[in-house]
Amino acid sequence: MLSPLTHDDPALLGGYRLVARLGSGGMGTVYLARSGGGRTVALKTMHASIAADPVARTRFRLETDAARIIGDRHGAAVFDADPLADTPWLATEYVLGPPLDEAVHLCGPLPEPSVRALGAALAGALAQLHSSDVVHRDLKPSNVMVTAYGPKVIDFGIAHAAGDDRLTRTGAAAGTPAFMSPEQATGQEHTPAGDVFALAGVLTFAATGRGPFGTGGPADLLYRVRYAEPDLTALPPSLAPLISRCLSKDPAQRPTTTGLAAALHDGHGDFADHLPPLLLADIARRATEVWLPAPYRLPAPPGESTGPAPRGASVSRRRLLTAGGGSVLGVTAAGAGAWAWLGRGGGPDDGRGGTSAKTPAPTGKPVAEHDWVWQKQIGGETEEDIFYPSLPHVIGDHVGLVSGTSVTYLDARDGTEGKGFDQGGATHQVVSDGSRLYALENTTGKGQPLVISDVDPVKGTSTTRATFPEYQGSHYENQLLCVAGGVAYVAAGTGRVGWTGFSRRNPWYLVAVDLDSGGKRWTQPLPLRPKDSERMYALAAGVTGGLLVLLMEDGDGKVSVVARDTRTGARRWEQPVAVGKPDALRTLLAADGEHVYLHGPDELIARRLKDGTAAWRFGPGRGATGGYGPAVVKDGSVYAAEGAALVALDAATGKLIWQERPVAGARPSMTVAPVVGTKHLYAPGASGLRVVGLADGTTVRTLKTVGARFAVHRKAGKVLALGGHFLSAFPLQ
Repeated sequence: MLSPLTHDDPALLGGYRLVARLGSGGMGTVYLARSGGGRTVALKTMHASIAADPVARTRFRLETDAARIIGDRHGAAVFDADPLADTPWLATEYVLGPPLDEAVHLCGPLPEPSVRALGAALAGALAQLHSSDVVHRDLKPSNVMVTAYGPKVIDFGIAHAAGDDRLTRTGAAAGTPAFMSPEQATGQEHTPAGDVFALAGVLTFAATGRGPFGTGGPADLLYRVRYAEPDLTALPPSLAPLISRCLSKDPAQRPTTTGLAAALHDGHGDFADHLPPLLLADIARRATEVWLPAPYRLPAPPGESTGPAPRGASVSRRRLLTAGGGSVLGVTAAGAGAWAWLGRGGGPDDGRGGTSAKTPAPTGKPVAEHDWVWQKQIGGETEEDIFYPSLPHVIGDHVGLVSGTSVTYLDARDGTEGKGFDQGGATHQVVSDGSRLYALENTTGKGQPLVISDVDPVKGTSTTRATFPEYQGSHYENQLLCVAGGVAYVAAGTGRVGWTGFSRRNPWYLVAVDLDSGGKRWTQPLPLRPKDSERMYALAAGVTGGLLVLLMEDGDGKVSVVARDTRTGARRWEQPVAVGKPDALRTLLAADGEHVYLHGPDELIARRLKDGTAAWRFGPGRGATGGYGPAVVKDGSVYAAEGAALVALDAATGKLIWQERPVAGARPSMTVAPVVGTKHLYAPGASGLRVVGLADGTTVRTLKTVGARFAVHRKAGKVLALGGHFLSAFPLQ
């Protein structure tokens, strides 16, 4: 779990920018950090008081050497280290998975297949160490990280020898009493056989939820380790004899790591295949969490000087596939381990898809570990989701999401999930008019008609509103543009079916469909598309001021804004749009009753709806770098990103109302429009969702979110953020 940096934590260490705390103990602190190139690491440091001890520094150096020896297959890859620095530090891979003790706490005792797979992989990890004459000496559940690709062993060389209440010393012995070998407990040499003893204790814990020698004080545990027989009664009968041999008081009677691995598992199948679904889901959650914006840095206690405030940490984002339906679809971020056999090369769920854990602030007041009001995990992406990007659709008091063949239906106030809708094998494009949800069904098979349905996610049913046999329902490029005033606007194709129907020069039409009668109001031909184009006919569409306004790409790849009369479909005007990449325009149109507001590499432009002429241009001569992001308009003002900052303009004249002072590490998104509330502007960006005052552009706070697409539900008073396979709701103010 990520914790805030404290007021006296450094901003940079060893060239790495500190983002959050991962934990702190008697020896030092471990941070989540990022390199200048964006690599995420776990940065382990040593307390200054400990670093003054030459023996402690030597142990730190040996730990670094051991981590390099075990390598990234069985451990956390070492990227960099400086054991000689004033504050010794070690930068390793940030492992995406829980420690074994947390995994068992979450899932309960693991099933036997999981324990066997875990044991065989850990035996391989120990063999790698032992082949280089290195022993771990402190193998325990908290030092075993479980990833989707195999376990990883961390914390080598008694990393927490002092100051950790889980550790003790007896003579020259150091380690964790509950998992020590008898010879280690008496201060004798710890050989590879001692690691085998500890591994047996770890596997007993994994299978039963407790160690083989129970719990209690260090002295009691050390006595049992040396003289008592282990309690293996809760182990699966087929495992008990093997674990018993590993726990022999005589090191010579214990099996080797090679023999142990062979006895535990045959090495077939992927490691993730042997893990319970709940554990896989937790691994995926952690993979998403690491890309959330960092917690706030805690302030200094009252009366203590803080010095210059450290710079805020920006957070880059990358596409992660998370667990859905009880399976891991492929976590590929930094820290994913490798599943290899020997010899082969959160808080409790609050019932709404999120966690409700709270941590005490320095003042003693509880502080939520999240900013959202509610959050729900949604299904995984399919090719159709990418081809037709999903958005949170407002439906009365609810919000709807489409994924593949299904529609998820949630109460916007609290995230309560309704019945939803699934059409079996058909995929859908879904749009909303604010009160109802409509779907264009992409059916399978040649000769199928184009069908428009009214989806009722409350009842889990759909009602056919219109059927057109003259259009080919199997064209994936059929596009439900928008619905307004009881009319659906559709781009529909005829002729042969293919993945890229545009390249076959089929006739295509723009059709206005009366949803009450199911008949066509009008039909207009559409121009041919570029060969092999994979974009839809319209990049964006909307109805305003009696016009259907479309952003269209022509056969030469050029983009135009086209206005058509909603009564007849006749083209009223057309103007070119300057854009670097057409996909940058795949967003909601910004328009009011007077203008449509367009963004480009060099300017924001307002075009009059009556004739398409430019009412004003903002940008020429300003020398702004980075171009302009998509705009949003509300209550007579236009808001957009200009390079590294936000601007507010008068919608009628284009005059600048305010320009935000750039915020370090908080560059606004150039592909997603801001969301406007009553008092604040919600600006997506690399650092999260910034809450900016509408009056002067001052950032009030930053909300942590993995959202990449946003919508506003004004009736429920929520900003909806979709991304990272989560839908989150934040207060709209």
